[in-house]
Amino acid sequence: MTVATPRPADAGPEPAGVDNRLVVGGAPLTWRTLPSPELPNPAAVLVRSARHALATARQHAVHGIELLLSTAIRVDATMRAELHDAGFTVTVVDDDGAHPGAPARPRAAEPGRLWLLTSGSTGRPKRVGHTLDTLTTVRADQPDRTWLCPYAPGTYAWWQVVTLSLTQPGQHLVVVDPDELDDWPVVAAAHGVDAASGTPTFWRRTLYRDAAALARVPLRQITLGGEPVDQAILDQLREVFPTARISWIYASSEVGASIVVHDGRAGFPVEWLDRQAPGRPTLSVHDDELVVTSPYHGVGLSGPVRTGDRVQVVDGRVLITGRLDFDEINVGGSKVSAGVVRSVLTQHPGVAWARVTGRRAPVLGRMVVADVVLAPAGGSVDAALARTGGPAEHVDAPLPDEAALVRWCGDRLPEHAVPRRIRVLTEIPVKETLKSDV
Repeated sequence: MTVATPRPADAGPEPAGVDNRLVVGGAPLTWRTLPSPELPNPAAVLVRSARHALATARQHAVHGIELLLSTAIRVDATMRAELHDAGFTVTVVDDDGAHPGAPARPRAAEPGRLWLLTSGSTGRPKRVGHTLDTLTTVRADQPDRTWLCPYAPGTYAWWQVVTLSLTQPGQHLVVVDPDELDDWPVVAAAHGVDAASGTPTFWRRTLYRDAAALARVPLRQITLGGEPVDQAILDQLREVFPTARISWIYASSEVGASIVVHDGRAGFPVEWLDRQAPGRPTLSVHDDELVVTSPYHGVGLSGPVRTGDRVQVVDGRVLITGRLDFDEINVGGSKVSAGVVRSVLTQHPGVAWARVTGRRAPVLGRMVVADVVLAPAGGSVDAALARTGGPAEHVDAPLPDEAALVRWCGDRLPEHAVPRRIRVLTEIPVKETLKSDV
């Protein structure tokens, strides 16, 4: 069953953003008017829609139940068993209320504890413990904004947007479910969205599918994170939104939001390395790996944390190129960064997206190969700008073929790093986490 306001007498104080506007499934709400599901404690809650996720988040904020929140697709049978053994009652929340599974092994709940599942990009997802306080990294007063939240419920990025709206008056929220993602610019424009956060893949996919519709959204704040952010996507967004503030954020479940860059450039200044300041993360590099010491870390992760992300210092900027396990390709004894090659490919005006990997090859052992999605005719950034009155220098430029892309890379990369095979895909692949499989 569900219970609506007024709240129970034993409830804690409402969060500061309780009267912020919410739009979920096209319906206007506020945090205050969300019905709250009755939940066991501790609970691992699997939700079927954005509205159920927001209601569960408010329930945690008011009552402090120990909570792990996720979509059902991210929690398979093995993970459900693991959660049960760890003392959670796995509970499905839908329009009919909360449906607890078999009771968990009895244990005392940890008040205020929030658990996040990592993305599992290097194996099975792991649980990382946080609180609303450690997930709330924006504390200074903010200008009024209406934010778009496209992320999967329960992910770190989702909690970042949700805690902003919960804790800051004037931070309104328009939430889109996965089946609305293709048309999110139309939804955003209709509800006055002027700030949006998404992965580079999310932004590339939107530009690829309908850049003209994106250009009609009155964005003043654009945020990217969750994947390596290269100069190409920053420049493309700047073309469409010349007056918006464009920021990229490095954040993870383990170390929280650790890097925030607003200058429109990929990477961060090398002067930030090993800089110590109270209340701020300390960034360092060891063996080409980013290491972060963060005040926003998860439980048991204090001190320096090896992130697993590879970095390179280029022209005074520290560039995050990708995961250590996947970024380095050994071509005949020479090391190639897949992220650097990907960045070169996406700088081509005819390329909307690229993935770079290594493939077995005689003599060399490995060779560089790539998949690309080409910018569609009439759907490029330049074409969108032309339809909205902006410059359009390359609207009629022919799309590149494999040979042209190989030459493009050959002019910008050492010989051993040039892709030997380039396959053209027809759609940008995207996971539920809004990331590509790169």
